[in-house]
Formats: sequence, C-alpha cells, structure tokens
Amino acid sequence: MEARLNAFANPLTGKVLKHLIAAGKAAEEVLPHATAELVKIRASQVNGCGFCLDMHTKDAIAAGETSTRLNLVAAWREATVFTEPERAALELAEQATRLADGTGVTDEVWANAAKHYNEDQLLALVSAIAVINAFNRLNVTLRQPAGDYQPGQFG
Repeated sequence: MEARLNAFANPLTGKVLKHLIAAGKAAEEVLPHATAELVKIRASQVNGCGFCLDMHTKDAIAAGETSTRLNLVAAWREATVFTEPERAALELAEQATRLADGTGVTDEVWANAAKHYNEDQLLALVSAIAVINAFNRLNVTLRQPAGDYQPGQFG
C-alpha cells in the first residue's frame, strides 16, 4: 500500500501532530503504561489502523509486554491474561471507539471503569481513547502503510 500523500513532509502535519502527541502524553502520565498501550491497540484494531497497530504493538513489546497478551487483545473477553482494570479499560475503549453504533458508552461500562480508576485516570483513559481514534482516522484516511515502524521512532 502507498500513502495518499506524504504527511510527514508537510509542515501542517507537524503542527497538528505536535498537539495530538502532547495530548496523548498528558493522558498517559496518569495511566499504567501497559493499560495505555492495550487501549491504543484495541481501538486501532476496531478502526483497522495498521500503522497504529504496528507502532503500538512494537512499542508495547519494547516496554516488556508479552506476545501472549498482545495476541489476545482482540479476544480480551475470553482471555484470562488481563487484569480486571485492564478489562474495564478495554471495554471502555471499544464502546468509545464504536460511537457510530449508536449506543455510546453505557452506564454499566462507565461504572465498571469507575470501580478501577479514579477521576484523573478516567479522564486520561477517555482522552487517550480520543487521541488514538484521531490518529487512526488520519492514518486510515491517508492510507499510511504499516510494517516499517521502529520502537521509539517518534520519541
């Protein structure tokens, strides 16, 4: 696959991405690293964003995540390798990513997340989900190819 345009060479991209990256980093300061990566991976799976999947699975591996857990993110409901807080975050990520399905985030899913995360962490989760969805939409729309990312490549 070839990208529709070279977003990385465009000065406007730099301006926009600087703010998205800063928002993502602010959100991740209060979340466990593994949880942040799992949420980004699950939203990227739902959105079919190969570029983000390539990046976040490689970054997760570089940070010590296991291949078993990464291989089971798409089937997290049936997998026994995720903690209850991680499961709550993954469910929140799915519902917040699938807003077009018309159900939004249910009160039950929110209440479950609120059992495991404080207010700052909940805001961070919602923000991290919003940011990865923005990145997914950029990369999918531009047809950004996947496979060449090196861990830590973008800082």
